[in-house]
Amino acid sequence: MTSKNLKDVRILVTQADAFMGPALCEVLTEHGATVIASTESLRDPDAPAALVAGAGHIDVLVANLAFPAPSTPVTEVSAQEWQDTFAALVDPLPRLFQAVLPDMIKRRAGKILVMGSASALRGMKRTSTYSAARGAQLAYVQAVGVEVAVHNVQVNAIAQNFVDNPLYFPRDVQDNPRFQERLKREVPLGRLVEAREDAEFAAYLCSEAAACFVGQVFPVCGGWVTR
Repeated sequence: MTSKNLKDVRILVTQADAFMGPALCEVLTEHGATVIASTESLRDPDAPAALVAGAGHIDVLVANLAFPAPSTPVTEVSAQEWQDTFAALVDPLPRLFQAVLPDMIKRRAGKILVMGSASALRGMKRTSTYSAARGAQLAYVQAVGVEVAVHNVQVNAIAQNFVDNPLYFPRDVQDNPRFQERLKREVPLGRLVEAREDAEFAAYLCSEAAACFVGQVFPVCGGWVTR
C-alpha cells in the first residue's frame, strides 16, 4: 500500500500533460498530495507568476519542463533553435522560482524539484543545444539550492535519461531493434527506468523525509551516468 507521506501537501506540477507530468501527478496523488496540475504554456514572461498566483498556497513546486530535443550538428544550430530551446526549458525557471520562493522563505518551509536531464552530465553527439539548456537548469538548481537552504527551503533536481516517457521514448522508438541494442550497450540497467520508479523517487524528494538535500542533482538513468 502506498504511504501517505504527502498528505495535506499542496504540489504544483507544471506541464502536467507532458514529459513526466502524468506519472508525477498520479504518484503524488497516491501519496496523499493535493496536486495542482497545470498544462499552461510558460513561455510568456508573465505566465509563471500568474500561474503561481492562481494556484494559491504551494508547499512544493515540481518544475516539469519539456521540449523535443533537437539533433542538429553543432555547426548548423540556428539562433532560432537555441532561442526556442532556452525559452522552453530555461527562461521559465527563474520566473517560477521568484514567484514561489518569497512565501516559502517567509514560512521557512517549502521545496522545489526540477525534472531535468542527464544529457547535461554526459556528452552526447548532436545535442549541443538541448544539453546546454538542461545544463543551465542544473547549474541554477545548485546555486539557488545552497542560497535558500538557510531558510529551510530545499531545491533539488532529478537528472534523468532512459526513463520511459512518451516525449523522448515513444513506443515506436522503444520497439526499434537498434534502440534495444543501444539500451543493452549503454545502460547498465539494461532497460528503461519505469515512469513510476522515477515518480516515486520524485515523491520522496517532495516529502519531509528528504529535508536534508539541498542544491543536489540526482541522476536517474539506469547507470548511464553515475555522478
